Amino acid sequence: MRTQVLAAIAASISASSAFAASPMDLSIIDRAVADFTGAEIGQSGGARLPVDRRLRLSNCQSPLDLKWYGRDQGSVQVSCPTAGWRIYVAVDGGASRVGPVGRIENAASEPIIKRGESVSILVRGKGFTLTRQGSAVEDGAIGQWIKIKAVGDKSKTLRAIVLRPGRVGIELP
Repeated sequence: MRTQVLAAIAASISASSAFAASPMDLSIIDRAVADFTGAEIGQSGGARLPVDRRLRLSNCQSPLDLKWYGRDQGSVQVSCPTAGWRIYVAVDGGASRVGPVGRIENAASEPIIKRGESVSILVRGKGFTLTRQGSAVEDGAIGQWIKIKAVGDKSKTLRAIVLRPGRVGIELP
């Protein structure tokens, strides 16, 4: 019995050391968050800080899954479906803040996107993120839903949420 327990412990230690031998390159996560948010680390709308280099995450064998987290979109959830880990990266929301009942408010309460302005449309679904250019059909503040038109699509309007100046988003199921 004692030999079986020791063998199990030895196996788990060797598996752990093999697991730790190839940790995830955290700069890949930093780059993915910057691509997802459209802003570099430390910039308005981007990650506040780089991912903590003390983390030891197993290497991800599939594309990272990124999505906004929280009602105020104050974090980006980064997960690896194959390795089973998930972390949250705090982002600098600029003028947005969470109100007393959890809704997004613009500190200046003025539209940050004006009608006719060019916008970057972030379309996100399970396992993918696409970006397309478009124009705003109406004014909007952070957290508001506005009508937009994609470039090249003259008749069809879409609804997207204002994320920050020049950027709107659409979440697909």
